[in-house]
Amino acid sequence: MRNRFYIITSLALLLVFGLSALGMAKGEYHINIGIGLNDKSAQYKSLVYFKELVEKNSDGRIKIDIYHSSQLGDDREMMEALQLGVQEMTCPSTAPIAPFVNEFKVFDLPFLFPSNEAADYVLDGPVGQKLLDKLADIGIIGLAYWENGYRHLTNSVRPVQSPEDVKGLKIRTMENPIHLAAWRELGANPTPMAFGEVFSAMQQGVVDGQENPWGTIYLQNFYEVQKYATDTGHVYSPFVLMISKKFWDKLPSDLQKVIKDAAIKSKYYNRKLNREMNAEYLEKLKTKMHVTILTPEQRAEFKKAVQPVYEKFADEIGRDLIKEVQQQIEEFQSKK
Repeated sequence: MRNRFYIITSLALLLVFGLSALGMAKGEYHINIGIGLNDKSAQYKSLVYFKELVEKNSDGRIKIDIYHSSQLGDDREMMEALQLGVQEMTCPSTAPIAPFVNEFKVFDLPFLFPSNEAADYVLDGPVGQKLLDKLADIGIIGLAYWENGYRHLTNSVRPVQSPEDVKGLKIRTMENPIHLAAWRELGANPTPMAFGEVFSAMQQGVVDGQENPWGTIYLQNFYEVQKYATDTGHVYSPFVLMISKKFWDKLPSDLQKVIKDAAIKSKYYNRKLNREMNAEYLEKLKTKMHVTILTPEQRAEFKKAVQPVYEKFADEIGRDLIKEVQQQIEEFQSKK
């Protein structure tokens, strides 16, 4: 089945991107970027900004097409397409990267980053770069960390103010062992499910709730089938802007620099925009849902409840890596 998938995916993408090869024959380079979110997301708007920078600073030698809403497949399929060299770029969150590069699992640990700024400090530092560099081993070049944001809980049963309130709730999660373990520690019944199935599953009562950043909750209209929301902020989720190594190696060094510079400049644009939009979406959600804002003490209860997850996955992720990230966070906190 897997081989059949590779063949079908490769043929389909080659047909879709056939014009790219024709363009390159004329001395131009074409980049096709696929993402899972829709064209109203901060991620999409940031890719438009990235496209404008690259096309302008390459004097038109690079042309970019953006495909949103999983038009080119889910995150895993698009990463595999980058490895094959039949798609040039994508920008998944770190969770789908973890099956390819084990160390990325560190970002799935609950309540790891105390703030956006602490996350920036780690991601833009030596630890973040070390993980980006590991992508080259699987045929992908990591360009920059963008932002998906903090994940928050919604449900249709009751307000959630403490770990006790989570017990018994059926929560849709990604198919991620660390996320699943964290929700089990809180007493929930986590249910892995494809993102495209979440709305109908909540509507039909198959699950009681889900967890995602405010932007996703609002733009996917989850408030239509969910009554309660809590700013748990249990996982900070970065995006990774990445490019196929096969394509990257074909580019002249001056155009590699154009793309790298645009990726970094877009990183700051993306983070600012994403944070502004998430704050705006939270205010809009407050008019449509019962939103609970946790106190520092309440958040500490949640963090304490999921601590066993750190020990459970320490050897799998790497104790030294976890310690290194925590030390970077402490270093940042001490500078505040």
